[in-house]
Amino acid sequence: MVILKRALLGAILIVGLLVFVLWFVLWRGHLQVDGDVTPAPLDPDIVAARDRNSGDSGGRILFGDLHVHTTLSVDAFQWSLPLMGGEGVHPPADACDFARFCSQLDFYALTDHAEALTRRTWAMGKESIRQCNGVDDSEQPDLVAFTGFEWTQIGLTPEDHYGHKNVIFKETSDGQLPARPIAAPGLASRAFSDLKTLLVNARVPFRAFPNQQPYNDVTVHVREIASVPDCPQGVPSPELPPDCREFARTPEVLFHKLDEWASEAMVIPHGTTWGFYTPRGYVWDKQLAPAQDDRRWQRLVEVFSGHGNSEEYRPFRAVEQGTEGTVCPAPTEDFEACCWRAGEIVRSRCEEPSSEQCEGRVKAARRNYLNAGTAGHVTLPGTDLAEWGNCGQCTDCFNPSFLYRPGGAVQYILARGNFDDPDSPRHTTLGFIASSDNHSARPGTGYKELERRKMSDARGPVSEEWERLVFGAPEKTVESVAVTAQDIASKPPFQAVWLERQASFFLTGGLVAVHAPERTRDAIWNAISAREVYGTSGDRILLWFDLINAGDERVPMGSQLAFEGTPKFRVRAAGAFQQVPGCPDSVVEALGNDRVQQICAGECYNPSDNRRRITRIEVVRIGRQMGEAESVEDLIQDPWLTIPCPLGADVCEVEFEDPQYGVSGRELLYYVRAIQEPTPAVNAGLLRCKDGACKPCFGGYQTALDDDCLSVNEERAWSSPIYLTGR
Repeated sequence: MVILKRALLGAILIVGLLVFVLWFVLWRGHLQVDGDVTPAPLDPDIVAARDRNSGDSGGRILFGDLHVHTTLSVDAFQWSLPLMGGEGVHPPADACDFARFCSQLDFYALTDHAEALTRRTWAMGKESIRQCNGVDDSEQPDLVAFTGFEWTQIGLTPEDHYGHKNVIFKETSDGQLPARPIAAPGLASRAFSDLKTLLVNARVPFRAFPNQQPYNDVTVHVREIASVPDCPQGVPSPELPPDCREFARTPEVLFHKLDEWASEAMVIPHGTTWGFYTPRGYVWDKQLAPAQDDRRWQRLVEVFSGHGNSEEYRPFRAVEQGTEGTVCPAPTEDFEACCWRAGEIVRSRCEEPSSEQCEGRVKAARRNYLNAGTAGHVTLPGTDLAEWGNCGQCTDCFNPSFLYRPGGAVQYILARGNFDDPDSPRHTTLGFIASSDNHSARPGTGYKELERRKMSDARGPVSEEWERLVFGAPEKTVESVAVTAQDIASKPPFQAVWLERQASFFLTGGLVAVHAPERTRDAIWNAISAREVYGTSGDRILLWFDLINAGDERVPMGSQLAFEGTPKFRVRAAGAFQQVPGCPDSVVEALGNDRVQQICAGECYNPSDNRRRITRIEVVRIGRQMGEAESVEDLIQDPWLTIPCPLGADVCEVEFEDPQYGVSGRELLYYVRAIQEPTPAVNAGLLRCKDGACKPCFGGYQTALDDDCLSVNEERAWSSPIYLTGR
């Protein structure tokens, strides 16, 4: 009996110890909290120099970033984990310090995913923005910070897909902001609140012990998100309970909810060509309907970000519609669909490539790829990344986004018409911005091309061991594998979005520039509302684009007006300042060496007195579709004109006119690109394909940590269009 009691006591102690260990290792996490905003403003001499160098009689140009994530966004939190080469959490306060001291922007906005925010974290972000603005409360503050969120919608089919949009608010007080961010239902919302989608499986904290804390914390973070109940349906937004998750299924519903709050806000679509989540065959068309394109809210589009360029239209498609349904298109000189490449990969594994059996496997591979939606690559497990070649990509676009979807290209959006009322075709009118879409609280990362894994979103497992533990290590198969949506959902996180291949497409990101008379919240907001904005690929290129023969005053970029005659335009552009190493002494003094290293990676915006040269101006002319049957491709003239810049000039100034303007009898729009001399840039070579062989740039251990994957790039600025209609 004594022996039995001792054995029972021992068993209880062992179970108790096991429970304690499990609790300590797996569940003892902490909620993410904000850091402290550095209470010092930027050196006034730096601000004054910035003002002197960014304007003339045509007005001051201010630079900002309206698309920034902190680690309150679940995807950002997971990428911050040590197993992904992350540096740890970057809360909202880091974004303020980075924008003020590292990138030295004039303005920025926080846009964490609404689907991942709770009442607590939404309040945290709002308060952090207010603290950031409070550092310099002068009439011309060194930095203006805006509150926002991202509406992250993902549809499984082209018919129910609308994409991602940032919502930016002018004011910052609680009384002028919605009580909660407005989320999109569906894939993103489920992924951000489902523990099964975490990088952290049960083995990870044990493997990381005693450094398991970040993995416990991210688990607690997701549990907090999952604990928020859905808001009741059919209740006006201001009357909903304060602590629930509010959903808007479509842009129309989102606009309606913003109407209910009556806050000054801007809705900005982005990622319109991103193939990692956009269904194949998607086109923007349904978003041209008045209900889905409310011009009071939606006046801008993001043409470029750290996830690539969405500007250029091409006629290729990743799928085609045949008599028997969806089919895989045959390759052309300019484009190879990945479903076709899947078949060729299988063919290369056949013992007899020309046999009937092999041909059957090839056809099955293409069919399986198509059936797997945006995760087609998982139908060929264990395939080397280079085997996919350049499939799915726009091979002649500037820094294109991953798996390019041209049906969402900005040029297509502007040319395409809505003909619900055949007698009154409708078109959208949008200004252009660019941004970083950075996920480590770093607004405006493109000031220097370095530190690829910090200044871009390139991430990946830090070792083969971690890769096997978290992502699995599937064996290469001879034949393609059929998968279902349920199969894909059960796979390790990020595998379905092909993060490994995406790493070659993550750039340091772009900037939005506004023409404003002063650095104030009102002036910046008014410029945004008037579409007197432009985007750059990251360098602070100065750009003016005006219609100059429409009366006594210039008509700036972003304008829309009735016009007759021959329009005449003037373009002026100046290249960005070359950078010198390090940070200004005053920045180091304000932040301290440790924080300069932590958030700035030891490098700040630090301009010399020398500007890079603008080599040419490219003019794009787009006609607006007048009938459903008109070819969109034929309406886009890119470039319509190319005008070289004179050598030796600090400012490239050119003029052009269009004597054929009135001949077509249709609405026309014009915008310009200012192209800068070639310089090295992170990931500008993308998959680095040459002579049929590709050398991808991995986000993880496969590419050396000190390899920034630099390639020659022609940085550029995109003006907002000038829209002309007949009288």
